[in-house]
Amino acid sequence: MIVFLYGEDNFRSRLKLNELRDKYLREVDKLGSGLKTIAGAKANFSDITSAIGASSLLSKKRLIIIEDIFAGKDQAMFEKLHDYLKEKEQSDNIIIFWESNLKIKKIKNLLLPFLIDPSGQDKPLNKKSSELFKFLVKQKYTYNFNLLSHVELASWVKKEVANRGGKISAEAAATLVGLVGSDGLPAGQAGWQISSEIDKLLSFKQAGRLTESILEIETLDVKNLTRGNFSDNVFALTDALSAKNKPLAIKLLDEQIEAGLEGPYLLNMFVRQFRILLQLRQALDAGLSSRQISTQIKLHPFVLQKGLEQARNFSLPVLKKIFSQLTEIDYLAKSGQRDYLTGLNMLIARM
Repeated sequence: MIVFLYGEDNFRSRLKLNELRDKYLREVDKLGSGLKTIAGAKANFSDITSAIGASSLLSKKRLIIIEDIFAGKDQAMFEKLHDYLKEKEQSDNIIIFWESNLKIKKIKNLLLPFLIDPSGQDKPLNKKSSELFKFLVKQKYTYNFNLLSHVELASWVKKEVANRGGKISAEAAATLVGLVGSDGLPAGQAGWQISSEIDKLLSFKQAGRLTESILEIETLDVKNLTRGNFSDNVFALTDALSAKNKPLAIKLLDEQIEAGLEGPYLLNMFVRQFRILLQLRQALDAGLSSRQISTQIKLHPFVLQKGLEQARNFSLPVLKKIFSQLTEIDYLAKSGQRDYLTGLNMLIARM
């Protein structure tokens, strides 16, 4: 069985992936002996087929998770994998393809797949990778996680709070979405920040609970406790990095950790900011004016102003190197070789 999870909202797609993995571990293979996760961007054809074809003595049904395969550079591998999957007989094993950087765009009345590269630019899939995409998207268990509108996001917030044992009014949910939202954030990142804010709000209500049976988040709670998109923290941290003030940068990172922010969220914060700076630096190097940049790169005016100030403090090669290191931190954390916080501290130390 093949499952395909993709779309710009990589927070909700990650939730679905975790749900499927947890169900497998709970109902099929409690020891996890048949579970294998592959970093698709760096895997070759034999890595994938060996994992799919391997067997487990302790579990008849295996679960193979292949993450971000479309970010790989080996074009021949896409063709070989497409042929392999097309000809392979269905088995009890479950193969999940999870993509965090794929989106669908309408071009001349056609819906076409695009890959979001590290700098945030959309690039169409080439012929070989498109054939693999077309095969996967036709599978029975295919889920496309499009970005939600503000109204849909507020509705999702209400359901998510309920799933975590709380309650939130429609007004409070709308306020939370308005403060965090998705304006100025790269695709899919709003969900990560909103999830962090929900946890914080529920923890606050839990700490102050006396006799209430349900933790109910009110609009005033959201206004008092929620950090908006354009928190000064990320700008202060980037300022410290551009000035090569490592002690201050580490202190600011530690403050975020003490505030309860977890590794994946902090990495997303870094990725968001340096993706913006990379786009702005490229625009500056191309000779575009501030007005032209504003038209080309849709950002909140505050983010644009601060971003331009900071982008001028970095060269394009330096920003590309930092972005490459952030990608490496993500890979090492997801593959269990190093935790997020160690990776981020090492990134600061090397600058």
